[in-house]
Amino acid sequence: MKNIVDKALEKYPAKTFKQRKKHIIVKDSENESQDIAANTRTVPGIITNRGCCYAGCKGVVVGPIKDMVHIVHGPIGCSYYAWGTRRNKATAEKEGDTAGENFIEYCFSTDMQESDIVFGGEKKLKLAIKEAMELFNPKAISISATCPVGLIGDDINAVAVQAEKEYGIQVLAFNCEGYKGVSQSAGHHIANNKFIKDVIGKGNKDFSDKKFNINILGEYNIGGDAWEVERVLNKIGYNVIATLTGDGSIERIKNAHKADLNLVQCHRSINYIAEMLEEKYGTPWLKTNFIGIDAFSQTLRDMAIFFDDEELTARTEAVIAEELEAIEGEVEYYSERLSGRTAFLYVGGSRSHHYQNLLSTFGVETILSGYEFAHRDDYEGREVIPFIKPDADSKNIEELKVQKDEKNYRVIISPEKLEELKKVIPLNEYKGLIKDSPEGSIIIDDLNHYETETFIKILKPDMFFSGIKDVFVAKKMGVMAKQLHSYDYSGPYAGFRGAINFARDTDMGVYTPSWKYVTAPWKTEPMIVGNVEEEVASC
Repeated sequence: MKNIVDKALEKYPAKTFKQRKKHIIVKDSENESQDIAANTRTVPGIITNRGCCYAGCKGVVVGPIKDMVHIVHGPIGCSYYAWGTRRNKATAEKEGDTAGENFIEYCFSTDMQESDIVFGGEKKLKLAIKEAMELFNPKAISISATCPVGLIGDDINAVAVQAEKEYGIQVLAFNCEGYKGVSQSAGHHIANNKFIKDVIGKGNKDFSDKKFNINILGEYNIGGDAWEVERVLNKIGYNVIATLTGDGSIERIKNAHKADLNLVQCHRSINYIAEMLEEKYGTPWLKTNFIGIDAFSQTLRDMAIFFDDEELTARTEAVIAEELEAIEGEVEYYSERLSGRTAFLYVGGSRSHHYQNLLSTFGVETILSGYEFAHRDDYEGREVIPFIKPDADSKNIEELKVQKDEKNYRVIISPEKLEELKKVIPLNEYKGLIKDSPEGSIIIDDLNHYETETFIKILKPDMFFSGIKDVFVAKKMGVMAKQLHSYDYSGPYAGFRGAINFARDTDMGVYTPSWKYVTAPWKTEPMIVGNVEEEVASC
């Protein structure tokens, strides 16, 4: 595989070749210190698949909150880019006898024009807030800044303060201009900081009559994922206080500090807030995976171990057995049809890690994986965090130092018990993508379009799972491709039932007769020869 990597990059200039090689490794279990370059700026001139800081803040974390009006201060294209494309589903919650608020289907923007760039857009933003209040009267509003706002100096924080006084609701300003930070992860960090400072801890709802109170962090209800996960959790007996932020509610998020345990699904987007919740309120966090039958079953068992309740443990095993029995035949059917195939996984968040378990359930091997936006700990595990040097853009993002909240801090589990549990379950821990990747597979950070085409030509995968920007490259090359940022209008894919939905859609994609109308480039172009070709055949 190392020869394959060199072959894929051979057309790069020497400097680019050397730089990109740092972002690519071949999984080698005998080498315990495999490190990978990550969270660095993309090489200029290369077509990257990454998103920007604004996309990570508004598009990923803030936008899925349903009972807020989310105003994007910037050109309309920015607003459309971060709205609707990820299919974050939500339903209005009843508030007494009346239906609650759900603005998830609306796209709010100040639609900045050239004149606003020249003369400033604060007046237009104030007018947009006024219009939102008159039309929708929401309980809260968010303002997300895009690149032009930061460049011309519009003070969205001052506008937010004035609007709070004028309308008596919370107005959250996010200085998440797209150019801040290396990629989307900078926006995640900015959103997390704002929630811990100004939202979480503001609620006063009492949950003392409930047992097993939890939060689900980093689950965005794409295609209904969170609903399927909550269905199983409720069946076992858990009480979900808040989900950050799929089908999320600002009122629920205000009470997130009342949970006994935080479940972290997407490590990259939400690890900041998980750590701050533990430090400020004493809430431990558990790294979970709701994607994949084995992974979800293990997560449920880890949760039962944490709460250490005999009845809960018994219910957990009973529910797992019941759910597995219901899908047993379909798992067998799709395994027969998909087994032996290979896949590329190049998705944001932790999905390139999570989906490897789901694919392996049906006999599909992941031969290349990586993240659009990640830090080294997402690849190598959290033990490397003390050794990661601050990136060049860290000065643009506030490093929030939280302190113990003396009023709301709780010792949920003794320090001694906590240390014992860490030896058994991934409590306050994430081991990263590399450790779970198949031996000999390629792990690559910030995969670009050129490398996508080259690796597809060399390794000829049967399926390619990625984001919204690059799936079409694979399809034009005759490879079944599906984007996992929105599930292409399907889902849910989480949980037990979601696994079957995923297998069904993948099966349809692989076996569709459409591919006979596409000629893969390796059938018409001269291909690699010699040792590299032999190495590919042996993989």
